[in-house]
Amino acid sequence: MASPLGSPLRRKEDVRLLTGAGRFVDDLRVPGTLHAAIVRSPHAHARVERVEAAAARALPGVVAVLTLADLPECAGAVPPLIPSPRLRAYAQPVLAGPEVRHAGEAIAVVVADDPYRAADGRDAVAVDYTVLPAATTVEAALAPGAPRVHAAWPDNVAGPADGAVGDVAAGFAAADVVIEMTLAMPRVAPVPIEPRGVLADPGARDGFFTTWASTQVPYAVRTAIGRVLGLDEERVRVIAPDVGGGFGGKGHVYPEDVLIPAVARHLGRPVKWIETRIEHLLTAAPDRDQRHAARLGVRRDGTITAIETRLTKDHGAYPTLGDVIALNTINHLPGPFRVPAYRGAATNVVTHKTFTAAYRGAGRPEAAFVLDRLLDRAARALGLDPADVRRRNLIRREEMPYRTGLDYRDGAPIVYDPADYVAGFELMLARLDPTTWRAQQARRAASATPIGIGLSTYVEGTGIGPFEGAEVRVDPSGRIYVMVGVSSQGQAHETTLAQVCAAELGVDVDQVSVVGGDTAVMPFGMGTIASRVAAVAGPAVGRSAREVARKARLVAAEMLECAPEDVVLAGGRAHVAGVPARDVPLARLARASVRSAALAREGAPGLHACAFFYPGTVTWAFGAHGCVLEVDVETGGVRILRYVAVHDCGRPINPLVVEGQLHGGIVQGFGTALSEELAYDEAGQLLTASLMDYGLPRADLVPALDVVALDHPSMINELGIKGVGESGIISPHAAIANAVEDALAGRGADVTRVPLSPARVWETMRARPGG
Repeated sequence: MASPLGSPLRRKEDVRLLTGAGRFVDDLRVPGTLHAAIVRSPHAHARVERVEAAAARALPGVVAVLTLADLPECAGAVPPLIPSPRLRAYAQPVLAGPEVRHAGEAIAVVVADDPYRAADGRDAVAVDYTVLPAATTVEAALAPGAPRVHAAWPDNVAGPADGAVGDVAAGFAAADVVIEMTLAMPRVAPVPIEPRGVLADPGARDGFFTTWASTQVPYAVRTAIGRVLGLDEERVRVIAPDVGGGFGGKGHVYPEDVLIPAVARHLGRPVKWIETRIEHLLTAAPDRDQRHAARLGVRRDGTITAIETRLTKDHGAYPTLGDVIALNTINHLPGPFRVPAYRGAATNVVTHKTFTAAYRGAGRPEAAFVLDRLLDRAARALGLDPADVRRRNLIRREEMPYRTGLDYRDGAPIVYDPADYVAGFELMLARLDPTTWRAQQARRAASATPIGIGLSTYVEGTGIGPFEGAEVRVDPSGRIYVMVGVSSQGQAHETTLAQVCAAELGVDVDQVSVVGGDTAVMPFGMGTIASRVAAVAGPAVGRSAREVARKARLVAAEMLECAPEDVVLAGGRAHVAGVPARDVPLARLARASVRSAALAREGAPGLHACAFFYPGTVTWAFGAHGCVLEVDVETGGVRILRYVAVHDCGRPINPLVVEGQLHGGIVQGFGTALSEELAYDEAGQLLTASLMDYGLPRADLVPALDVVALDHPSMINELGIKGVGESGIISPHAAIANAVEDALAGRGADVTRVPLSPARVWETMRARPGG
């Protein structure tokens, strides 16, 4: 298989996964394994008075029913993934007690010899609660005298997040038109195809306390297990085997990641827990849940003079990621435009609902929704084409690298990488062909299925640090092993990182094996989150492989009696430049390297190297989306007719993988735009607790997607890579919302939130007088 960077190679891992050879947590078998089921609170806020487990313990196959009294270490707190010094301190216990703060919080665990008996035992546990008043919305949580989520806090405000540049008051004073909107995005769930799972073995044969977890952050899980259970991290091994999707929902430590190891240690036997789909929707961290009071100032020609937003972020019971999501929204909201004055201010609020974390996009989709809704309203107020308003304000190529005046959440000033935003936007428009669609829109304006056109543009900070590492080793067989700290949940690491390594060593991709997601393989790793693997781990692989190539040339020079700089690595062999017949296989070099005098002078034998890459800050990508859809005004149904997206991913390692990432994100964005919402009642009970109620996008919703990858190299890393994993999901809901309002503009539509389900489309038509 050919290996140069930029080649559209098919994914290496797919053969294993599609033929059933993949191994997920529930596929793993350890002799003597017990199975756990978790007793969860049915109340959003309550005091646990008594846990009666006698009936459960008497059931066949039940080995133990364990509460906080049996596992006192589980009163310890799950360490936050990203501590936020501006937010109030909190503790999320591994097992709740005596107070529960959201429906679904873990109270006890039942362990049995099979999962069905464990579930029966769970259902037999009786818990006496004193139900307490709950604050289940931001409004309720901020009201005077509201029930407090954390008794030590004076109120339910976790803390602020903000950012500003320029004189906002002067900017609005200079505007000819000011657009004001109140906008909202609901909670949405990650819903990976594989729910969460944990298998813990306290007595693994290798002497480690070993835990297999369906996680994006095995090193964070290792730290949590070590800290809560009082174990040396060096004796804790966490493995992320094949993971069936994460999308951010597995990107932090959960109480179950520590609870199951605690149970396994207590019983001295391996214990497995597999999340059910209902548990996932109830207790796995969702995202979004933002409300904005936003305004935009523009001159008559469409030039932006100021933007301001004041937002609330509902974190649920625990602000698991601190102020990260709110800061992401604030920092991304100016988008790819020149904004002379801007202010974003967030209030981070806790409520008696399931804690939120990150879902693909992590604050960026909210920013695009607010910005693009304001821009379309401004265009309509000014009588301008929405595309022209964006053209007038897009940052020009000659202004790059562009400083927004804001600081990113890592503390570094935001500087957009050089790129041509205008050309990318025009390319999207050319492929969308709005002129032809406008003509059809005019013809169908009075019909029962009017057409609407929606646009959205965005920037995305990708590849956040602080670091990732990679070790490259050439085995005496000639096979190359790449050890990385990141784990895969479907991102094609076994292909793309192998391509980076193979390009440096001059071998086929099939000769390279990528091993990750195992804390025993690399000493440190940050995780597969935030569109960062290609942009941070990729350069680490490149550096390590480059060093191995240098050592290989030293050994080859000894064997071929030439200068190292005259050695060429290609086709899995080393040969003298200009004399291909004078060559030696890489496998033979690896064997010779153990006794090489040249490497002895280097200080270490063998063809191996380990390097870490510290990016310093993020690299900025750009994208533009265009959507054409029709609305059935009799049913409220929406049908997407055409969808175009361009995204600047920097130098693509593998165009097929880039396209796949964009397709997946776009379709998830369709779900956010049209059907997905976690709904709760006033008591904090989840109303969309199964896939019959929660509206995942279906295949019949998705038209053929026209996706184009742009190539403007990153200035942050030597490979020129920018992230792509989260990019596809940023704009669909904004473009679709704009298109729905455009289709219904003559019918008084007022689109201020998603999802635009048929019922909500009806509401938007009735929201204004004359609708």
